[in-house]
Amino acid sequence: METRDLKWARETFANDRFATEAAGVIIEEAGDKICRCSMKITPIHKNAAGGVMGGAIFTLADLTFAVAANFGGRMTVSISSNISFIGVCKGETLLSTAKCIKSGKSTCFYEIEVNDDLGNKVAIVTITGFIKDQQF
Repeated sequence: METRDLKWARETFANDRFATEAAGVIIEEAGDKICRCSMKITPIHKNAAGGVMGGAIFTLADLTFAVAANFGGRMTVSISSNISFIGVCKGETLLSTAKCIKSGKSTCFYEIEVNDDLGNKVAIVTITGFIKDQQF
């Protein structure tokens, strides 16, 4: 069942076409300072060695951050990010969860955990955001 919050997030971020169309990221849950997304792994997501490309993993995490940080209308943009690759994706789908660690007047800090559908931890992404003085 699609909630009002999920509908808002999907409509708002539909124009983030690289993530939603090219990479196939689906927003699964959205709320105040939280978000869950998924991405089914297809051949386009693979690198030359047959693993999931780091850029695909980061794209999933970045959209997850964007939805969580912009929820409620305060426009937030990333000013720095770090990705640590923890393990190999062995499943068919990647799942990401963003949680707000700290949110202040002009900056915020999020941690995004990326796992596969078998429960394997694939990456941890941290993103510092700048909260702009405008509505999303």
